[in-house]
Amino acid sequence: MKTGKPISLRRQRNRDLTIKTILETARAIMREEGVAALSMQGLARRLDLRAPSLYHYFSGKMDIYDALFRLGFTLYAEQMQKTIQGASTWQEDLYLTFESYMTFALQNPELYQLCFERPVPGFVPSAASLQVSAKLRDESYVRAARLHQVIRTDLTPHQLADFLIAMMHGLTALHLANEPHLPLGQGRFGVLIPAALAVLNQAWSKP
Repeated sequence: MKTGKPISLRRQRNRDLTIKTILETARAIMREEGVAALSMQGLARRLDLRAPSLYHYFSGKMDIYDALFRLGFTLYAEQMQKTIQGASTWQEDLYLTFESYMTFALQNPELYQLCFERPVPGFVPSAASLQVSAKLRDESYVRAARLHQVIRTDLTPHQLADFLIAMMHGLTALHLANEPHLPLGQGRFGVLIPAALAVLNQAWSKP
């Protein structure tokens, strides 16, 4: 994202508002037309601007994707932290984690696809954006290490974290691919979270 000379507080607020509007409009286009369908020309038309005006705020389309990548992981981390904080058992923690992942995807499908899939050819997140996602990954490893102490498994803590990510991503991706209009708890795959957790509970509970 471009930066320039120091500006007044009022101008900074106006700039921030414009950036927020640009990103919200970009998300709307991505939801309607597909994550990879974003273009500077189409975005400018939707905003009723000339395309060159967008370059005062972003260096190009990939810069907008990068800002949305950071936004997606930030929102997901906030939602996950809020959702799991009340869990009292490892089973409840996992159940809430799976539900939070699918809920985020249903509420923010364009951010979910951008962050957790590879829908945009040529898009490579910046180092700063990758740090945001890496922080979330590292936190999942810490949580897995705690879980590893209270369950029965031959997986290492890192393998345990990756296994759980693969499970909840698989259920969520299949739900969105087949029945994205259905809410959490419905549909062929949206209804399977309790069944998946029941299998894990049986396999991992200590005698």
